[in-house]
Amino acid sequence: MPKTSRRITVRPLTLREVEVVEVTDLTAGMRRITLAGAQLGEFTSANGFPQPAFDSTGFDDDIRLVFPYPGQTEPVLPVQREKGVDLPRDPRPLSRIYTVRRWDPETGRLDVDFVKHGIGVGTTWAYRVQVGDRIHFFGPNASRSLPDDADWLLIAGDDTTIPAIARLLEELPEDARAQVFIEITGNDMRQQLRELPGVEVTWLVRDGATTLLLDTVRNCGWWDGRPYAWLAGEHTTVRDLRRHLVEDRAVPKEDVGFAGYWRRGEVVALEDDAATPDPEKTRTPFEKLHDLTELIAPMAIRTAVELGVPELISRGVTDVAELAAKAGADPRALGKLLRYLHTLDVLTPTGPNHYGLTPVGEVLTVEFVAGALHPAGVVGREMLGIRGLTESIRTGRASYASVTGQTYADVRTEQDYEDRYLERLALFQATLAEPIATSDILNGVRHLVLHSGGAGAQAREFVAAHPDLRVTICALPAQADWLRRDLPDTIPDEQQRARVDIVEQSVFEPGPAADAVFVIRAFKALADADAAHALRRAAENLLPGGRVLLVEDLFDTDDLDEHDGEADLLALTVHGSGLRTAAELDAVITRAGLVRSATHTVGWGATVHELAPSPR
Repeated sequence: MPKTSRRITVRPLTLREVEVVEVTDLTAGMRRITLAGAQLGEFTSANGFPQPAFDSTGFDDDIRLVFPYPGQTEPVLPVQREKGVDLPRDPRPLSRIYTVRRWDPETGRLDVDFVKHGIGVGTTWAYRVQVGDRIHFFGPNASRSLPDDADWLLIAGDDTTIPAIARLLEELPEDARAQVFIEITGNDMRQQLRELPGVEVTWLVRDGATTLLLDTVRNCGWWDGRPYAWLAGEHTTVRDLRRHLVEDRAVPKEDVGFAGYWRRGEVVALEDDAATPDPEKTRTPFEKLHDLTELIAPMAIRTAVELGVPELISRGVTDVAELAAKAGADPRALGKLLRYLHTLDVLTPTGPNHYGLTPVGEVLTVEFVAGALHPAGVVGREMLGIRGLTESIRTGRASYASVTGQTYADVRTEQDYEDRYLERLALFQATLAEPIATSDILNGVRHLVLHSGGAGAQAREFVAAHPDLRVTICALPAQADWLRRDLPDTIPDEQQRARVDIVEQSVFEPGPAADAVFVIRAFKALADADAAHALRRAAENLLPGGRVLLVEDLFDTDDLDEHDGEADLLALTVHGSGLRTAAELDAVITRAGLVRSATHTVGWGATVHELAPSPR
């Protein structure tokens, strides 16, 4: 797993209502809105859930402001839960993301800065708002600390990133070293920023140029030592900056934080109000069915990703013949594909037989997205199983081998794929592991046995929060091999790493004696009988008073979700299983001879089931 120099603190989402108490124009193009109210402190939501006080400790923390739809006076609001919020789907809350410019817990005042650009709903609100107006927001969902293991910082952004950069400079220590580059539309966007002896701030006036920030960073003086880079702003510029740092400057990917705040494009406005974006038009049942059943568009997009077309175009290869040569394709056939992608608004003609990427096409250059669409990608390869859905529905069993020639378990034995699979999985573990580690779930546990695909990252958080805890990770050989290679980067502290052991065994084998056995998202691929057997074996070597801790994703039949449905069907075709309902998980627990003694809701609403052997 990539090491991180920015520690994460997970914050369950709380919906808050606040009041505008001050409006200040900082520059000709930026306005500050100051918010305050009782719900920035601890309070109890209308449906009875106690909520924590607002907090923000990361310079790039963001919140979501919720606005009324055009023509409406009240917004569609999320529903507050004990840990997190549920978002209604029809219609969705109309919300926009903004950086927390400043949070002062002493005065209870929250500053949010708005860049005046375009005619979006947030900008419109900010430039019409008056003191006394009220608004809802939720977030931040996590805060990341300042980098603590870099020799210097490289910061690059545009007008939209000034709030985050200004806060960063205010929070840096006196001896910090940094190069900061800020691209602005004009000199009237300049702000007075905190000055530090080791920090160089360069303002770049765009004046119509589109590659000014990129060109400046490419040609900047490169300091000695290990840098940490933070890049934000327009998506394409951020992508190309990150590519330059990783490929040309050899900066490790884990030392580059990046965020695409916006994309170049047009805002569609209401006919009777040019300052308000138009909500989604109503579609007829026929149009909706067409969208649901259309196959050619997703296949064409996946083909383009498999050929590397979006990536090539983003690197400046725009001619059809040259694209065909580099992609190993027939020019005439590729021309047909590119012409079709133009009709989908993925590509746009830039000249005779030349194409560029639209904002939609730019998304296909994001590694995470491309990996889900490419058949050799971590997610893309698993997704191949859906081609056997008809067979799986008929038989109730996995069809992956029928459509790919090998079982998914065989795929997981390929070391290269397993390494990429585990690295991707590890990226998301801190959001679960950190809130578990900082809760009281592991209090009193001296030895923890851990079964999880993201075990390394989870063990890091657990041993950091509990100085007396020892963790034994149980993993199959391919996973264990990756963990051994990765652990020095995942847990750089040698004393903490010494408290983590790795043993090669499956979830079906009883581990060493322990106070607790933690099984995290390991049962989606198992039939009920196998899952119950694994739970039973997990409890065999528990020390007196020990317990099994279980985290498993469930299918909520009371709140149907399209993405849960997709995951359920994919698991059926790949593993012959699927997502369990709460009742089905209860049946597995009972079948294993265990009883639920407690449940804990942590992080963004994940449930940890605390299980104990059933009294005889």
